[in-house]
Amino acid sequence: MREGPAAPGPQAPPAIDTTVSHVARIWNYWLGGKDNYEVDREVGDRITAILPDVPRLARASRALLGRAVRYLVTEAGVRQFLDVGTGLPTVENTHEIAQRLAPESRIVYVDHDPLVLAHARALLTSTPEGATEYLHADLRDPGTILAGAAETLDLTRPVALLLMGIMEFVTDDEEAYGIVRRLTDALPSGSHLVLYDGTNVIHGERSDRIVEVWNASGNAPLVLRSPERIAAFFDGLELVEPGVVPCNRWRPDPAPGGGPGKAAEEDVDAFCGVGRKP
Repeated sequence: MREGPAAPGPQAPPAIDTTVSHVARIWNYWLGGKDNYEVDREVGDRITAILPDVPRLARASRALLGRAVRYLVTEAGVRQFLDVGTGLPTVENTHEIAQRLAPESRIVYVDHDPLVLAHARALLTSTPEGATEYLHADLRDPGTILAGAAETLDLTRPVALLLMGIMEFVTDDEEAYGIVRRLTDALPSGSHLVLYDGTNVIHGERSDRIVEVWNASGNAPLVLRSPERIAAFFDGLELVEPGVVPCNRWRPDPAPGGGPGKAAEEDVDAFCGVGRKP
């Protein structure tokens, strides 16, 4: 849950409002970061009071990012990343993981939050061989995203499109699927889509109650989708094993001692997948 709607266009980013909670700062709070305000912590605490598992979901989705980027670099050979709805930089960001494995990797981050913009300018550095850029743009304006990304990425070569916990803020299914199609259609064969979003199949009514609290908090409204509706984002793509699964179940890291990976005992209420464009 890191993205919400904003008016696209070339205008300067709005001033940071510390009196209203914001998605990126609440997410930062759940991840143990310090780039948040009292109003963000209040909303975050109200949600965790309903479902204490939410911070674990945040950590599981962050760990998924690391595993997916490592897979894309080491197994799929991807060297370009378009991370839309990146949120506040923390640790183990996309460019850090990718460039550690392949220093020539090129990354474009996209978000519309002014606080994200301020931090990105200061923190999102790059290796000399690669590139790391930040684009202030809206998820609902894929044309602007693609045009801006093309200044850093070669869109004739494979690109990994990362949509991590943001499509739930596009509450209309037709619009949400259309945005993803517009972005993936512009990418060449061998590109990948990495996407996760929240569901209510694990915690049921408590997850639904969180949505009610969230949507009443002044943040961009969100919707939970079933795993089947999340899987529909990958229509036309080749799903990488194990398919669409809870975030903690997607290729978990090997257990200590080199044994097979073991996911967390209880699945998190967010499903993910990685798909390759034929």
